[in-house]
Amino acid sequence: MLHMKGIRDLEIREMHDIRAIRENPAAFDAALARRGLSPLSSEVLALDEARRALIHAAETAQAAQNAASKQVGAAKAKGDDAEFERLRALVAEKKAEIAAMTAEADQKDAALRDMLMRIPNSPLPEVPEGADEAGNVELRRWGAPRTFDFAPKEHFDIAGVKPGMDFATAAKLSGSRFVVLRGAVIRVHRALAQMMLDTHVGDHGLTETWTPVLVKEEAMYGTNQLPKFAEDSYQTTNGWWLVPTSEVTLTNTVAGDILDEAALPIRMTAHTQCFRSEAGSAGKDTTGMLRQHQFEKVEMVSITTPETSLAEHERMTRCAEAILEKLGLPYRTIVLCTGDMGFGATKTHDLEVWLPGQNTYREISSVSVCGDFQARRMNARYRPAGGKPEFVHTLNGSGLAVGRCLIAVLENGQQADGSVDLPEALWPYLGGKRRIAASGDLA
Repeated sequence: MLHMKGIRDLEIREMHDIRAIRENPAAFDAALARRGLSPLSSEVLALDEARRALIHAAETAQAAQNAASKQVGAAKAKGDDAEFERLRALVAEKKAEIAAMTAEADQKDAALRDMLMRIPNSPLPEVPEGADEAGNVELRRWGAPRTFDFAPKEHFDIAGVKPGMDFATAAKLSGSRFVVLRGAVIRVHRALAQMMLDTHVGDHGLTETWTPVLVKEEAMYGTNQLPKFAEDSYQTTNGWWLVPTSEVTLTNTVAGDILDEAALPIRMTAHTQCFRSEAGSAGKDTTGMLRQHQFEKVEMVSITTPETSLAEHERMTRCAEAILEKLGLPYRTIVLCTGDMGFGATKTHDLEVWLPGQNTYREISSVSVCGDFQARRMNARYRPAGGKPEFVHTLNGSGLAVGRCLIAVLENGQQADGSVDLPEALWPYLGGKRRIAASGDLA
């Protein structure tokens, strides 16, 4: 029987709709051009045409084989040995042709699949043009950076923080880009994560979820970490991958499902360990805990209908902003330009928190709408009332990166004597303690 799995999967499970590329290759190339990429439609369509031609030829040969197979028995019954041998040879010949053409079609299918998997999502029309971060557009600011009567320090140089932030021991245990947290500092870190979860669940209506940090390869393909960004993640010797964020697990909870429209939107949040190799970041943010191989995030993921995804994007952005406002941390919200947005995003808002130790804003959350880009890979669909299944839209965002939020709290709350005043929102999570003393103790 002719193997048709490849062509069916390609129609359903690719980030880019091959039928849309066939119908409007110019639009596909125009979207790539906005991301600074060269046209690819001719390469995609050449592979697609070759694959489809091979499948058609194999189907034609299959029909000829089936017809000859039926005639073999009749020739034998008539005692026509010459015709019997001719037909039997024809059946064997067609069988070999089919096997060869099917194998070649599968190779073309794999090549086309790999090509499409490495092509980023198309930006929405309203996303600003730009080659890099210089093209990003600021949407709004909240809070005024504090005026210090002394030179503010970076988090790792604050006297009260030093006893609880140990990079030397972490390097002995694991190498660079790790940290051991102790005492008051880890208490504040844990309090931040708890406050974020409680706010997202109690105020924002997200469902708290706990997920594994080890996932199958299919899950990483589903949220577009693979194949293009394999070097950015860690893989175990038995094939599991460590998640770079719980976007991977939360989004893949609907992989392969057909959801009822009434069940949407699905809004989830999770607090997990995250792991990134930081490939390509050599020499960048090497001091402190701004860029680590192991860190914690409170993630937000939404699964929506296409009609509601942009409104959900604004809602998720506000959820992340609310955490910073609750902590009294000045921030700005920007929309990323076409040259700076992530691979799977069709539109992204970044939140940048003010870090007085660096005298600049640094990213603390990225909230993206991915359209049906991930849903196609996961085959995640919903059924509109009375209609055929359609792909869902997926969204993800940090709500927030816990370690970076800790940095912001420490730097913005630092005092001249080396102590740190802590945000009121954290006091209930710290047994009523309000500051880290210069000695490193909660006070």
